[in-house]
Amino acid sequence: MTRMIIGPGKYIQGSGEMKRIAKHVDGLGESFFFLVSSEGLKRVEEDIRESFRGSRAKLVFGVFRGECSRAEIERVRALYREETCSVMVGIGGGKIIDTAKAVAFYERAPFVVAPTIASTDAPCSALSIIYSEEGIFNEILRLSRNPDIVVVDTDIIARAPVRLIVAGMGDALATYFEARACARSNAGTMAGGKQTLAAGALSELCYRTLLEDGFKAKVAVENHVVTPALENIIEANTYLSGIGFESGGLAAAHSIHNGLTIIRACRSLYHGEKVAFGTLAQLVLENAPIAEIREVLGFCRSVGLPVTLKDLGIDNPNPEELMQVAERSCQPGETIFHMPFDVTPATIYSAIVSADSLGKIDNH
Repeated sequence: MTRMIIGPGKYIQGSGEMKRIAKHVDGLGESFFFLVSSEGLKRVEEDIRESFRGSRAKLVFGVFRGECSRAEIERVRALYREETCSVMVGIGGGKIIDTAKAVAFYERAPFVVAPTIASTDAPCSALSIIYSEEGIFNEILRLSRNPDIVVVDTDIIARAPVRLIVAGMGDALATYFEARACARSNAGTMAGGKQTLAAGALSELCYRTLLEDGFKAKVAVENHVVTPALENIIEANTYLSGIGFESGGLAAAHSIHNGLTIIRACRSLYHGEKVAFGTLAQLVLENAPIAEIREVLGFCRSVGLPVTLKDLGIDNPNPEELMQVAERSCQPGETIFHMPFDVTPATIYSAIVSADSLGKIDNH
């Protein structure tokens, strides 16, 4: 049995790190393509250019068009080649980062990730989640390696909308429970082997950090300040969850998220918001102790994560539509089959409906 744990070559987190990005990427190459949103460009371009002042490095900025789709990946690849760049840098949220990682993979280039929000655990992984142009989940692209460098500027993240850090906590919430399920079933992980002790420990630390510092971090972001609690949650959302999900394993929560993407009302939600509800459904599916379910419900409510279908925007749940979600969650290749027991669309449907009811009635 081969055990394996993977991660970025270097993880850097702290105040003002974007202003030092030239120092962090020194030695990777001489021409950098920065993929960033139009709004993000306004916030970071000056700091990046100042960081490279006096350098001979070529800097090219490309604006992301909103979806990590095959079409967008090919569009950015064409720009990257046209500008003859040698290093890919993704600056922004999960979809920008995943697009940048995919471009670097196909171009066989070094790549750097600089998240401006802590809304997912995408920055550290060797994966890109690819969607259709309409925002429906399509596939997971497995990359040949993790990012060379991840740079997290906590000042930038503290200025982002609070909903984004909360969504990141929703994504991180699943990490421990999915890793635990994979350990019980001895499932393989996206790292390419079985779970290591380190990956399992980091996954559990991720959950404990959320419980201890999640609400305090939310308050910090509401006030646009960096506190020790926010520093811890940024690390949990980004690094602990990133290592945990990739080397600890995925299970039902993320598959249920994938199923939820077929419902139009859910498409305006962030990845982690849907994953949080998927985590509750997974706990119901595995008949977790009620004390544990209440602990998760309490955490979700404290930070504002969805605990009911209505919270997800599904005001009048249609049984037929929910069964379609369950069927999509059980497509061949889905990680839901890492659960340590047999699953079917019928059992997933029941878990979703029961999780919704628990979210409505359990206020303890």
